[in-house]
Amino acid sequence: MKYLPLIWSGLWRKPARTILIFLQVSVAFALFGVLQGLKTGVSHAVAAARADLLLVHSRLSFLMQPLPYGLLEQIRTVPGVKVAIPVELTFATYQQPNQGIGVVAVTPEEGWTAAFTYTIAPADVAAFARSRTAMLVRDVVMEKYGWKIGDHIPLKLPIQRQDGSSDWAFDVVGTFTDSDIGGGRRNVLVSYPNFDEARLLQKGTVNHFNVAVTDPKLAAQVANAIDARFANSSHETKTESLRELAQSSMQAIGDFDFLIRAVVGAVLVALLFATTTMMVQSIHERTPELAVVKTVGFTDRAVFLLILAEALAVFLAGAVCGLLLASVALPVAARFVLGLSMPGIVVVLGLALGTLVALVSAAIPAALAARLKVVTALGGHRAA
Repeated sequence: MKYLPLIWSGLWRKPARTILIFLQVSVAFALFGVLQGLKTGVSHAVAAARADLLLVHSRLSFLMQPLPYGLLEQIRTVPGVKVAIPVELTFATYQQPNQGIGVVAVTPEEGWTAAFTYTIAPADVAAFARSRTAMLVRDVVMEKYGWKIGDHIPLKLPIQRQDGSSDWAFDVVGTFTDSDIGGGRRNVLVSYPNFDEARLLQKGTVNHFNVAVTDPKLAAQVANAIDARFANSSHETKTESLRELAQSSMQAIGDFDFLIRAVVGAVLVALLFATTTMMVQSIHERTPELAVVKTVGFTDRAVFLLILAEALAVFLAGAVCGLLLASVALPVAARFVLGLSMPGIVVVLGLALGTLVALVSAAIPAALAARLKVVTALGGHRAA
């Protein structure tokens, strides 16, 4: 405890330099925390994606190449298929061009919700099946636009109706939530039979089929059987589980863990060089003071540890501040990107890295201070 005043006075000998080092460390570890939180969110999204829910789409393209509706009955006859539902995807705008909404057209037949990640009240499921113009609205969309049950909502779609108009209208009959982290946050559900009958072009086609299997262990077997059934046909399919799609999305942007490690490593190396340079300059400026400290009885080892303690104090304070900033930012970001979080192990790892970087960056300046010759220093020569 008796050395604390010395450590404190050493830190604030040049307040601007200390504050600059503190800010550099804080920013570096805030970035570290945010990136680790992003990694956790991605891992959570992949792990949470259902492995027993399959999507059957065209082998050529998931979004751009439709499949005939007539494939549905053949898919349903594949052993292990519990529920198969056709799905058509499009988008719409509400009132303003920048107010986009995802439109998911499904067939509201018995048991259809088993082929989705949606949670819908039984009364809303029944109301959706009763009306051809019914629309189920995701809770966040309902809140955003202030819609209520019974509202008649006009939407503009890029798909023409039979009369050539692109104006559509649906009646809000209920709400739903989606447990799929990768699912669209601004989606609405409409009736596929009504949608297909009313549109002018591409009748009798769907974007893909959602398939729920009887046993999750059979998912890969069922997927292979479905694709084999349409192999060498004019409409070859590719069947993937939601988990496989999530994993492939991550692979599409490269090795995510490697990217995070590379960014964090580059930031810490840059921080190491910057702070080491500033601390060496600080030792050169403090040469007379350190000589006096040695004159009054401080050993080389004590001076070495004193410089290390100063570095640890500012680095750990900056690391704690940065990690706190990340822990505050991630819950806010999680409202928009579900699953983001910062586990306790990340905090421990961050503090350990902060300690390591402090010790490494302070090693050279501390060694310079430790081997300082009192006679030389008091004679006007700086440590070299």
